[in-house]
Amino acid sequence: MEEDLEPHDTEAVDATEVSPAPEGSSAQQEKSSSNAEEADVGFGASCLTTAELQQHWRAVKQEFRSVKLLFDIPTTRIIDQKISKYVVYQVVVIRSGSYDCERVAIERRYSDFLHLHQELLLDFSEEMEDIVMPRKKMTRNFSEENIAERRVALRDYLTQLYSLRCVRKSQAFVAFFTHKELKTSYDLLRGGRFSRALEGLQKVLVLQEKLSSHNPTLVVPTLCAILVCQRDLEDFDAAFQTGRRALPTVRRYELRQYQGPLLEALVDLGYSLGLPVAQLQDELTRIQDSPNELVSDMSLKELVVQEFV
Repeated sequence: MEEDLEPHDTEAVDATEVSPAPEGSSAQQEKSSSNAEEADVGFGASCLTTAELQQHWRAVKQEFRSVKLLFDIPTTRIIDQKISKYVVYQVVVIRSGSYDCERVAIERRYSDFLHLHQELLLDFSEEMEDIVMPRKKMTRNFSEENIAERRVALRDYLTQLYSLRCVRKSQAFVAFFTHKELKTSYDLLRGGRFSRALEGLQKVLVLQEKLSSHNPTLVVPTLCAILVCQRDLEDFDAAFQTGRRALPTVRRYELRQYQGPLLEALVDLGYSLGLPVAQLQDELTRIQDSPNELVSDMSLKELVVQEFV
């Protein structure tokens, strides 16, 4: 059973805690102004701009708020092949409480739901004693009436699972919504089909952010894979922004496996974009030179392609 990740530093930074510069310190203000652009680009732990700090900690606070989700299965379709015939259900995860503009749909078979149920029973049989997996009927499984009835039952089943804290935080529950798409995307990435891989990874990221608010580190590998795709597609600006998005979580939870390769990728991208990256370079050098740091010798792409091998 997964537990909530505790950050190494959960002290929030508020705008009221930032003291204004004393009067008469024009030289210091001029120096600060000259470094402002680099501080903004570097996004360093000690060089974040006030606005970035506020934005980061607002996101941090949001991570630990209860995120309520709704599940819908709006449509189904029948796949009729030579050797098999089955129904696929379109599953949508919706963030409640406000309009959710990022609605991503995945498709799952009844057998996928059944596999999830069996996996969860291995760890949560007592907690799930009142949850019943919808069953197939012995006849007329492909009738419109039975499919509609099962569609509603499976939707309610997901809602019941999500109501159990231990289940919704489990690896099996999150993997039900993301594993297939992640595996396909990583296979495409390894095959050099970066556009299609990127499309799949961005779809997964939306789902992960909704389902994994209890563990924000789960999105880091996906963000790094997205960066690799964007860089290989020569969308350097988007790749740099994706890396900046991942870096605060990598630092905060001390994800050493990713920190060095991610910093190295950001430095290279910054140089390509003509951005000042001295602070990122200094951070990378400190990590590489520190005798107590376990730094990965792999590039970010080498690290990413190892996923789902």
